[in-house]
Amino acid sequence: MSPRILKQFLTKPSPNHFTSRLNPNRSVTYMPRPGDGTPRAVTLIPGDGIGPLVTGAVEQIMEAMHAPVYFERYDVHGDMKTVPQEVIDSIKKNRVCLKGGLMTPVGGGVSSLNVQLRKELDLYASLVHCFNLPGLPTRHQNVDIVVIRENTEGEYAGLEHEVVPGVVESLKVMTKFCSERIAKYAFEYAYLNNRKVVTAVHKANIMKLADGLFLESCREVATKYPSIKYNEIIVDNCCMQLVSKPEQFDVMVTPNLYGNLVANTAAGIAGGTGVMPGGNVGGDHAVFEQGASAGNVGNEKIVEQKKANPVALLLSSAMMLRHLQFPSFADRLETAVKHVISEGKYRTKDLGGGCSTQEIVDAVIANLD
Repeated sequence: MSPRILKQFLTKPSPNHFTSRLNPNRSVTYMPRPGDGTPRAVTLIPGDGIGPLVTGAVEQIMEAMHAPVYFERYDVHGDMKTVPQEVIDSIKKNRVCLKGGLMTPVGGGVSSLNVQLRKELDLYASLVHCFNLPGLPTRHQNVDIVVIRENTEGEYAGLEHEVVPGVVESLKVMTKFCSERIAKYAFEYAYLNNRKVVTAVHKANIMKLADGLFLESCREVATKYPSIKYNEIIVDNCCMQLVSKPEQFDVMVTPNLYGNLVANTAAGIAGGTGVMPGGNVGGDHAVFEQGASAGNVGNEKIVEQKKANPVALLLSSAMMLRHLQFPSFADRLETAVKHVISEGKYRTKDLGGGCSTQEIVDAVIANLD
């Protein structure tokens, strides 16, 4: 599929109308709006920790909006050895998934189910949108950064083995094919969303062959987009520049590990990981989840008190609605969430308040136009 699928994240597809059942178990009658289309099934993975709380928040608000989606729910947990085949089959059938955080055990040789999903579905591009939300206090204003990272190779290829007891070898794999397609994705995204600059993040001064191949691919693709400025930055300098002057960055394209670090740093600068949306996209499938991964399963206290912040996943679900070509519903959801945040009355602890997840949900529903 053409990388022009990118426009479905943040731009508005052509109008399409529908009048139909939104759920196999209920029917809704209402006046179709421009951008509406045939109802779609979406695979839902609540996940671990706060996952069921925040995915439940999305379900409630989708129901309140009469959004043209219905969910196929599957219980998947990070301590499973593999993602069940029925879940993979569901995502391949529906082509779209909404996912809460999956816990990845540290050490012990247990592989990450998040990485498994990305490899199985070839979700080669991760997109995290880090921007200032009106009303949230931050150290920097005018932050609007899109971090696009390669999702299937690099350090996250998971190719590790013990050479001899006490000596582990971990392989970093970089290919021309994957480097080139993530560069094309980034430049196509910038072109379709009227972005002006693409910055490649690397460590080619040390990893001359691996990161050198990544830069070579980015430079070749950049020549095909003369209207977009292209530059490069070493990853450690990038982190320093992000903290001191984040407004200089626009679209950033990175190998896997660097992108994870850069996205979480940018998210913290822009307002916190709890409010940054994201998605993982391939040629045929897309999985939407909280954009910045830090703490995405929360802690036990937050789960017990039911005070998880649902904003990131709500905004990710708005991205999902645009991907499904339901822009009017995406606009309604985003507008309601931003109004609640800017008003300042309803916020979870991480945003300086003390509200429960349900209180945020009720406030967003009350602000749906």
